[in-house]
Amino acid sequence: MATFLIGILILILGGVAYGKLCQKAFGPDDRRTPAYTREDGVDYVPMPRWKNALINLLNIAGTGPILGPVQGILFGPVAFLTIPIGCVIGGAVHDYFCGMVSVREGGIQMPELVRRNAGAVIHKVYTVFVCLVLFLVGIVFIYTPGDIAATQVFGFGGTAGEPSTWIIYAAIFIYYLIATLFPIDKIIGRVYPVFGAILLLSAVGVFVMLFIGGYPLLNVWEPWMLNGFDFGAYFKSEQFIPAFFVTVACGILSGFHSTQITLVSRTMQHEKEGRLTFYNMMIAEGFIAMVWAAGTMAMIGIGAERNGITMQMTESGWSYFAMVQGALQKISATSVVGVVCRSMLGSVGGIIAIIGVIILPVTSGDTALRSLRLILADALHVRQDQGMKRILLSLPVFAAAFVVLIWAKVNPNGFNIIWRYFGWSNQTLAVFALSSVLIWLMQNGRKRYLWIPLIPLLFYAFITCAYIMTAKIGLSLPYGLSMAIGAVFAAAVTAAAIWKGNQKTS
Repeated sequence: MATFLIGILILILGGVAYGKLCQKAFGPDDRRTPAYTREDGVDYVPMPRWKNALINLLNIAGTGPILGPVQGILFGPVAFLTIPIGCVIGGAVHDYFCGMVSVREGGIQMPELVRRNAGAVIHKVYTVFVCLVLFLVGIVFIYTPGDIAATQVFGFGGTAGEPSTWIIYAAIFIYYLIATLFPIDKIIGRVYPVFGAILLLSAVGVFVMLFIGGYPLLNVWEPWMLNGFDFGAYFKSEQFIPAFFVTVACGILSGFHSTQITLVSRTMQHEKEGRLTFYNMMIAEGFIAMVWAAGTMAMIGIGAERNGITMQMTESGWSYFAMVQGALQKISATSVVGVVCRSMLGSVGGIIAIIGVIILPVTSGDTALRSLRLILADALHVRQDQGMKRILLSLPVFAAAFVVLIWAKVNPNGFNIIWRYFGWSNQTLAVFALSSVLIWLMQNGRKRYLWIPLIPLLFYAFITCAYIMTAKIGLSLPYGLSMAIGAVFAAAVTAAAIWKGNQKTS
């Protein structure tokens, strides 16, 4: 438990100190924001600070800060330290500067931000890449909450052959379409505060029960063995670097966030709201990740016989097992969410918490597709002030997403393929964003602060390259060679970004 508490302190105290440093580095002032200078009643709409903060939290907090830590904690209690440190100096930095640069530059979306800073060639690559990622987000964030709702709330089987599965998918799909088409303050601005309250209450509820229940949590200085599961052996066999950082993803840093926070940059009333709206909300996501990592370890500690989880080796590796109708059965990482909620919060509290978990991907999927619409509109030069133009641009995207969703559900391994590529590409997006932020700081007289985005840029350029080199979904190269290629790639990317920044300021 001590390591977990140390991690929470790092997250809170580090977030306060580093957040102030990032704010100083950017230098927010009192100039008019895009919500006023470009107000259109659809996407550029002034909204209160508290509402912007909650919207941003729900936009960025998909299944990543829950399912990522559920799997990432298997690497051991070191996760209680790497998550908060990475969140403070990586994820929150990424979110703050991407959001603030967008505000300062008129509420531009990430492709335009990349174009202005990294150049036309990188912009074209990024635009294709980010559209693909947002498209995948829309799909997986229909699939995941739909399955959780079907199996954990309604008690259905969640299979492709059950009509209930497709009815639930359709309901989420319709909501996404409405949220994508209507003005941001008419749909998202009205329902998100309610969603935000449920989300935060569920995370706080699990956090409190960790202490009341006295659940076992390992410390980094103790043997990494709990209830028959050897976290240390998993740490060594699963290649902590780079696999852990791609697995946990959103709880530490997520490139997907940069596509979401630029939506909120168009509704902020003052630049000085950015630290709360962008930086601190990523710290809140780090807290959610910490809670779910601890909750999963706690369930492993008590075991399936006490309404927890038992880890067993199967043909596919270590798997979660729980008691289902009196028998020990293998469950998915998604089902672990239900075990944690019901075991720690009881039947009623568990259902409320599960609803909060369902809300997470839903409130990221809708804005992902909204972002995709806006990015396509900018690329194709299609104005979005008329409802028919928004519909004509959205319908082909939704039609394609539904086709791929059907394939992912019918194909036994379809969703796993989509999710794995999404996880890697999600982190790769951050490399584009951090490079652009670094260049922007250099060309706007803030060269002395370039080290702030440089640290996460260098690290994640290495992680993403090394992962795709060594992973089965990539090139499956030897581990040592993959690490070397990753290091060379990271050095090349950061050197190119610094060169570009110097070129623009010379």
